[in-house]
Amino acid sequence: MSEQKLQVIPLGGLGEFGMNCLALRYGDDIIVIDAGMMFPEDELPGIDLVTPDFTYLLENREHVRALILTHGHEDHIGAVPFLLSQINLPVYGTPFTLALVERRMEEHEIDQPLRTQTVEPGDVIEIGPFRIEFVHVTHSIVQATALAITTPLGVVIHSGDFKVDPTPPDNRLFDLHTLAEYGKRGVLLLLSDSTNADRAGYTESEQATRPRLEDIFHRAERRVVISCFSSSIHRIQQIVDLSAEFGRKLAFLGRSMVTVTEIAHSLGLLRLPDGLLLRPQEIMQLPPQKVAVAISGSQGEPVSALARVAVNDHRHLVIQPGDTVVLSSRIIPGNEKAIYRMMNHLARRGADVIYGPMSPPVHVSGHASAEELRLLLNLTRPRYFVPIHGEYRQLAKHAALASHLREAGLEQVFVLEAGETLEIDRWGARKGERVPVGRVCIDSAAVDEVVEDVVIRDRRHLAEEGIVLPVIAIDKRTGKLEGVPEIVSRGFALPEGGEEILEQARQVVIRTLESATTEERTDSGVIKEKIRADLRRFIARQTARHPLILPVVLEI
Repeated sequence: MSEQKLQVIPLGGLGEFGMNCLALRYGDDIIVIDAGMMFPEDELPGIDLVTPDFTYLLENREHVRALILTHGHEDHIGAVPFLLSQINLPVYGTPFTLALVERRMEEHEIDQPLRTQTVEPGDVIEIGPFRIEFVHVTHSIVQATALAITTPLGVVIHSGDFKVDPTPPDNRLFDLHTLAEYGKRGVLLLLSDSTNADRAGYTESEQATRPRLEDIFHRAERRVVISCFSSSIHRIQQIVDLSAEFGRKLAFLGRSMVTVTEIAHSLGLLRLPDGLLLRPQEIMQLPPQKVAVAISGSQGEPVSALARVAVNDHRHLVIQPGDTVVLSSRIIPGNEKAIYRMMNHLARRGADVIYGPMSPPVHVSGHASAEELRLLLNLTRPRYFVPIHGEYRQLAKHAALASHLREAGLEQVFVLEAGETLEIDRWGARKGERVPVGRVCIDSAAVDEVVEDVVIRDRRHLAEEGIVLPVIAIDKRTGKLEGVPEIVSRGFALPEGGEEILEQARQVVIRTLESATTEERTDSGVIKEKIRADLRRFIARQTARHPLILPVVLEI
């Protein structure tokens, strides 16, 4: 390609929520901005997470120079282990972001040594023809940055995820000044977050949740259990401060909550007063009015801490009548059913469940609304504009917000989807050739299969390992097992004595059902996951095979 051409290559996150990943190419040099994941929809059973297809980067691996991370949310770093397992790249990010990446690498047992370089807002790095300045922005996670990337053709501003918070809890304001300076000098291209482009006005400050949480602590007569995203360190700091103010001991529950708070505390990003923390095994020993709990699982994931608490299957916390449970997070699209089921279970246990829109709020978004998006457009005054991060309707709304800049030098707006490229040279900008993109489905039992297209991967999995379908009939009101479970298999080669293994598998299913609580049995999402996990372990132990296991629960 001509060395006078700049290519913008979105590999995910445009036209969809999650999987944010974008490459910039100038000549023979490529930098990658973020490598995120998304959680699977219901039509992808047995899948734990979904990553972008990195075929373009693999085909051009000799030109890929570095991975630049804007912040530490899963939709921006969740696919980093799978990218780095295929291409050994240096990784640049803020300390908290890189600490979260290291945790992800350990979780996926990827031994690839990390080549990381810690940066702070205001730092400038040079990679080939790219000069990159990290610019502090306010978001729902600490140490989030935008990128000001100077190329031979001009400056590209990548906003990352952001909102313009006038009163951030850590008093670190959005660095509008730096972006305005770039705007004065001239910005070639703006790539800006579109998540809340269809929301009018301004997004509330993170501090807006404090009055509601304070009122909850003031009114609660028993335990206060608050679930939020474990990466929401500012929100967790509020919970810490209120627990201390109201004389409650605080426990952290859930693997991600414990791990991330440990990281934040070690980096000085989370302040914990001496004597405040409570060990999980002590939660039920103290008077309920003296206990607060910060717990992960606000999205109703079947194996998360809060989901297990909701069906009375957690060894450290039992919800009792009069306890207050707060969901201090938004409902990620696609998770509605699981979250509402979980809330129903909590209500059955007698909890006062607090959630959803209210004033003051228990949750505020971390993304800019329409007026803040206009502000960034006005400050940077780009020659070209590409909305990023969101479904097509949000990208289109964001594009419309830029129309007023036509008289201020904005030449063209491009609404792209993943795989569609933009080419810029000294003659102008235009859409370029498409690149291969797609979704790669990851099963935690087969992490190494990350480069397969989902259809090919599933076909190969079925061809090599087969499928096992446990069929169970359950009374949806009482949770009682109706009849004997059936085990149906196709393409699953049983060793000698196979009938006996199937009978044992049936007994495994029965034992799983017997050990489950009534609420677990009446929650199809939870009971399917328990059956799948137990049966997968049994079959792997007996046959060293990993068939696709799809529990079928008939609610009668």
